[in-house]
Amino acid sequence: MDIDDLEWQKDWHGGVPPRLVEEILEHGCLDVLVEAARERGDWFCAEGAVRRLCAAGEFAHAWAVIEPFTATGWQPAVRTGADVLLRWGRVEQALELAHPPGPGPGDALTDYAEVLVGAGRVDDAIAALAPHLSERRVRQALVRITDGQGRDDRVLELLAPATDEFRRDPHQCRVPDLWDVLTARATVLERSGRVDEAISLLGADVAAGRYGPRNTVEFHVELLARHGRIEELRELATGAHGPTAVGPYIAALEDRGRAADAEVYLRGLIDSDAYPIPYENALMEFLIRQGRPDEAVRAVAHTFDEPHEPNLLQATMLLLAEHGHPDKALELTEGRSAAFLEENERYWLRSNRWWLMGEAGRSREALAEIEALPPDEVDDREVTIAWLLARDDRTEEAVARLRRCPGRRAATDLARLLVRQGRCAEAVAVIPDVSTQRAEKRRLLGKGEEGE
Repeated sequence: MDIDDLEWQKDWHGGVPPRLVEEILEHGCLDVLVEAARERGDWFCAEGAVRRLCAAGEFAHAWAVIEPFTATGWQPAVRTGADVLLRWGRVEQALELAHPPGPGPGDALTDYAEVLVGAGRVDDAIAALAPHLSERRVRQALVRITDGQGRDDRVLELLAPATDEFRRDPHQCRVPDLWDVLTARATVLERSGRVDEAISLLGADVAAGRYGPRNTVEFHVELLARHGRIEELRELATGAHGPTAVGPYIAALEDRGRAADAEVYLRGLIDSDAYPIPYENALMEFLIRQGRPDEAVRAVAHTFDEPHEPNLLQATMLLLAEHGHPDKALELTEGRSAAFLEENERYWLRSNRWWLMGEAGRSREALAEIEALPPDEVDDREVTIAWLLARDDRTEEAVARLRRCPGRRAATDLARLLVRQGRCAEAVAVIPDVSTQRAEKRRLLGKGEEGE
């Protein structure tokens, strides 16, 4: 194994994919993952095996699995290996493994600080991070690793200069990536019991427009919601930050048994807004959560035959299925306008319809529809048919069909079926190795080099 292959696996969920690893663990096939880690250098198999072994207290076995990966120097493996050593009680060995190879910020430094905390050396961890707080990931690590460690006042003291600099002028501060320091400070204030101070300070920043391109407003809204500040939430939802605050405001009302108030508020927004689609979508989601799927459909049905956006058909279908109403979702695929079908039928409506049929126990109808179409009009035809066969309890037919299909997706679907039959070693064997997967990715991208 080498770092390049390991990095590729992490970035592209290569090798045996994480979800399949979890299914293998659920079927009690830990030994299969251990073997795949050893023979194939499969990162997700190694990670899953180590997690399960540590949970069982088998730290020596876990270390034997992860040690070859740590030998590459790849940081995620180093971090995992250090965790194993810490839990095994080999503290000095863990610190030695995790010690950064060079100066400067980076994942190695933040991981090392976390290992120091695990070893009970919280102040040393803070001292290691303190010189590098101009880096966003270092600030985030400082806040994360000190949670519950009794060092909140020290963390606030360290964050204060960056907070003051950003507040003086968010657009001209010396370090351009300081936007998250506001939420970092609010996080520490909140967890230390100074909720009113966190809300007041962050609210002033939001009101003054002192925030960067990301989550300050969202964090402020969530902070208000967590602490039941309903009126302040309503004020934000009704003002310039409506698109951000409406959802949490509605959820907060629901959580407090005020669903009727939430519905009245949403319908009022729809009636008064020049572009009501986002609020109609929120109303649809609200009504489905309230167990009123028919009303939810009626609330947004006027968008369903729009050939382009805004069209809430697919969103409604998916949410109905998620809440246990695949038949109702399936009904929405019928009776659509000719203009809508011309634009969308082949590209997503058919595939969604067949998926819903499978979920609703109507796989044979879906198979008949597919068989009636020219093969070139059905994307991923063989894989789709195999999925429907499996849903119809015709697993061996599905397995036989998938064995004939090339590509990683078919192999993964085949492996999943084999795992469900308890054939875990066979399942891993049908997954292409990393070099084969990388070659397939290059072909799909149409490049001589991956460039990913």
